[in-house]
Amino acid sequence: MRNQLRQLSRQLHLWTALLILVPSLIVIGSGLLLQIKKQSDWIQPPTQRGTAQQPAIPFSEVLHIAQTIPELDVTGWQQIDRLDVRPDKGIIKVFANNRWEAQIDAQSGEILQVAYRRSDIIESIHDGSWFAERAKLWLFLPAGILLFVMWCSGLVLLISTLKSKYKKRTYRLKRDE
Repeated sequence: MRNQLRQLSRQLHLWTALLILVPSLIVIGSGLLLQIKKQSDWIQPPTQRGTAQQPAIPFSEVLHIAQTIPELDVTGWQQIDRLDVRPDKGIIKVFANNRWEAQIDAQSGEILQVAYRRSDIIESIHDGSWFAERAKLWLFLPAGILLFVMWCSGLVLLISTLKSKYKKRTYRLKRDE
């Protein structure tokens, strides 16, 4: 029975690894990039500091300022994905639908930084939604489940290998006495 379980685990481990190779490489590679997003200005622009810790400009002014920034390509609220108000830093981040980000001083309205933001696209690649919403649920989720199955079969292989080595070592020690 033990040999059958070990053989089954070995086969399961091999074929599962081949099946989830590409999705796993994508998740691991994008995950590594996301781990260093705060340290890499190329992935995510660093957060600037404004002059005050309390927002003083209204959102209508934020929209007007965003419309003056050519990279954002904003004509109205429809082109803005989200706003990130950081009172402790004194800024308002404007995220455009085209992945450009502008950081605006929440007190004076001064444009502190305009940069391309790659972390959002890397996150969507990481969870599979960049490929298609269905890929997230029908490719990346099963790959995660199969990765867990691989972990379990690997554990069975590890335990059986360690047991076998222990038995051989014990046998040799008894024989040499």
